[in-house]
Amino acid sequence: MNPLRLCLGTLTVLPVRPPARVDRDVAGRAMLLAPLAGTLLAVLAGGALWLLDRVVSPLLAATLAVGLLALLTRGMHLDGLADTADGLGSRRPAAGALEVMRRGDVGPFGVVTLVVSLLAQVAALAAAPAAPVALAVALLVSRAALPLLCRRGVPPARPEGLGALVAGTVPPVAAAATALATVLLAGAVGWSTYGLGGVLAGVLALAAGAAYAAHCVRRFGGITGDVLGACVEVTGTAALVFLGFV
Repeated sequence: MNPLRLCLGTLTVLPVRPPARVDRDVAGRAMLLAPLAGTLLAVLAGGALWLLDRVVSPLLAATLAVGLLALLTRGMHLDGLADTADGLGSRRPAAGALEVMRRGDVGPFGVVTLVVSLLAQVAALAAAPAAPVALAVALLVSRAALPLLCRRGVPPARPEGLGALVAGTVPPVAAAATALATVLLAGAVGWSTYGLGGVLAGVLALAAGAAYAAHCVRRFGGITGDVLGACVEVTGTAALVFLGFV
């Protein structure tokens, strides 16, 4: 139960008991369970969006659903997106960029990135033919990125923090299998609306998240908790945008 507790306690606001033990083995198993957290978020946020769609306009429903999702994740991934954008935008060497990311404030790059990302999510959901389905697909695919980012061979950028705990903890085969199974599940969820295009959108979104992560690893020397959160947001937003083309 320790991996499940660590997964849900880290990736959601759901009230779960803290794990009795936290080490790299538990952390790796927790990252493999990340799509389960995405499934629970899809049920909660997607269900809320389904209800909202019946009483308010699509734009307002999408806005409230995105806000609810931020609450359900403590805004952690959005915070990571903003901090990572500030680090990348600082154009400093790795150590300096990591110091920028460590600060509690949000700079101009972070603000702009947050605004664009949230606007894209809301606009894509408001225009989607079946918004709850699109949201579920995006939540599943975005959490499938986490085991891939934590696979062996990807180093931490710092010797401490969440990134140091989870970096390199997931066997590559397990990471790939989890990502593939999650994309197929997302495709099945969206099949009635998007058909094979839902699977394609998921694959393209994962590729976008992987490319972003690879750039961060080159730039910072590895992953951090902020980078993980940023990649979740990038992958999820990309999935919603790509679904708009299928």
